[in-house]
Amino acid sequence: MAEEAKKKRDRGLWFREMKSELKKVVWPSKQTVAKNTGTVLLCSLLIGACIWIFDGVAGSAVQMILGVFGA
Repeated sequence: MAEEAKKKRDRGLWFREMKSELKKVVWPSKQTVAKNTGTVLLCSLLIGACIWIFDGVAGSAVQMILGVFGA
């Protein structure tokens, strides 16, 4: 029974400390979030396009090599 009371006390302490720490967080503005989201999307699209192009070139190269050697 004493262990249950200690767990409840520890849990309450944890939540109080978490609430205290979250008050210290400096949350970004909507403008900053939108700008960072746009940057991430643009970079993801660019990297995806590079991978898509490389995949096409590599696939063509493999087809050409297989065609040359008659496989």
